[in-house]
Amino acid sequence: MAERDRPQKPSDPRPESDGGYNAGMAVFSYIIGGIIVWSLIGWGLDTLLKTRWIVLVGALLGIAGGLYLAGKHGLFTQQRDQGKANPRDDDAEGESGR
Repeated sequence: MAERDRPQKPSDPRPESDGGYNAGMAVFSYIIGGIIVWSLIGWGLDTLLKTRWIVLVGALLGIAGGLYLAGKHGLFTQQRDQGKANPRDDDAEGESGR
């Protein structure tokens, strides 16, 4: 009867560090997607205008756009939020007050 009164543990707890990995993958996909899309647009314009430099401008624009979207979605601020939730332990550096 005592076993029924105990709260049950969750069988599969989620790791706390999963959010950083997902945010990193989102930033990576924004940047790679931006490079691909804007490079293709630049390549198309290069073909139409008979130039060879617009594809490079398109790739740089894709990188900037991917970083902008990641910042707009708040993916760079997640690391700072985790630091606030887990305050730093000053004793971990060897300052135990001896």
